[in-house]
Amino acid sequence: MVLGTPEGSKADAEESLAGRAKGGLLFMGGFVVLLYVIEILNTLMRHALNATFGLRPRSMDGFLDILTFPLLHANFNHLISNTLPLIIFGFLVFLSGIRVFITALAFSWLGSGLTVWLIGGGGVTVGASGLVFGFFAFLLVRGFFNRSWWQILLSVVLFMAYGSILFGVLPTVMGYISWQAHLGGAVGGIIAAVLLRPKPATVLPAR
Repeated sequence: MVLGTPEGSKADAEESLAGRAKGGLLFMGGFVVLLYVIEILNTLMRHALNATFGLRPRSMDGFLDILTFPLLHANFNHLISNTLPLIIFGFLVFLSGIRVFITALAFSWLGSGLTVWLIGGGGVTVGASGLVFGFFAFLLVRGFFNRSWWQILLSVVLFMAYGSILFGVLPTVMGYISWQAHLGGAVGGIIAAVLLRPKPATVLPAR
């Protein structure tokens, strides 16, 4: 019985990658559209949603706002600044599969929110930039864990193109933004990459 040919396997892999690429574009596109719909509603309500669902550090009654604060933004300029890197990094993570994407998203989201809740400054924190940092850190670390030349090259290109955003994790840089959200998102992305790192092959002794 013929189990398959290399050509068939290659075609299946290409089809699978094309499917993940399509899924990534649809998911990230839909997510960004949702963010714009929320921001339109938020603007019409004079950003009352930020006061209700934005994240307030160390507030027990606002702990669940960890689940909502990345969906809100201070204004359209804030959202626009997050849009392109969110789409690019989210799409690239999605290429590794839905399980990998969900894991990276969850750890970036929770890492960003928990860090803000624990050590955030005064005021209310909103914005999806913690997710951007999480995806970015995940891609950088995962490329080296996989020891794949093209993933390492992609990591280098990403660092050269967007590496300056890493300065946003420093408390002394751009003090008007939540460096805690950025730092927490990046740590979450790194944790996800570590958990999803390739497992070493088990070598069985010859008999």
